[in-house]
Amino acid sequence: MSDYASVFRDAAAAARYDEEVFAAGGWAAEVDRRQRARLRRWVGEAFPPGSRPVQHDFACGSGRTLAMFEGLVAGAHGYDTSATMLARARRRLPGAALHLIEEGVPAEPVRAGAPVLVTAFRFLLNAPAEARVAALSFAALALPDPSSGYLLVENHGPRGSLRAVGRRRHRGQRWFAELSHGEVADLLGRHGFAIVDRFGFALAPAGTYSRGWSRPLAQVLDAVSDRVPHAAIATDVVYVARRFDSTYNL
Repeated sequence: MSDYASVFRDAAAAARYDEEVFAAGGWAAEVDRRQRARLRRWVGEAFPPGSRPVQHDFACGSGRTLAMFEGLVAGAHGYDTSATMLARARRRLPGAALHLIEEGVPAEPVRAGAPVLVTAFRFLLNAPAEARVAALSFAALALPDPSSGYLLVENHGPRGSLRAVGRRRHRGQRWFAELSHGEVADLLGRHGFAIVDRFGFALAPAGTYSRGWSRPLAQVLDAVSDRVPHAAIATDVVYVARRFDSTYNL
């Protein structure tokens, strides 16, 4: 069992993830709120009227991303290696089909109709290389050609954003990773995906929300950011990708 995967199998850690990382008024909760508003609108624009996608959420955790699209999809499937997290997801979204997958064993999406929406949020940044491969191999199986649908991938640690201001302070800390837009594009490209759009959901770093003096400034900055294109320098980015080659082989 990898250290990364084992963290989220502990009940106390799973509870902290929901109750502390996503505490009301914090950075992650505010990003989640903005994502929900923009990406629900995007689903209505991306898929033809009357053609609701089936969602497959890789590393679904406690079900936040599944809940984000509730009511807009024809079916919701969540996949995770943690039974503890899946139990929390089941409480959040009783109607979703949840699948316990085995770490180190290639996961295959359930064949549940088309079009397809694959999501992988808060995963790629800190996941080890083999887990990233597993996630994108899964996505490639679910989306075999450009007409199949879309992949949404979140990067909550973009290199080049204001988050980098704290790099020196966080040096050596296990959860302070960075991924550039180019690195994400390369990861996706190796599995036959091309980025066709991207959305930014914050400018302020997460740490600014945890200090009383900086939180109001961060909230103002992020409120303004909603009105201007800023994905290139955002501290949280969601990439929209499609398969670019129907002959791509895993």
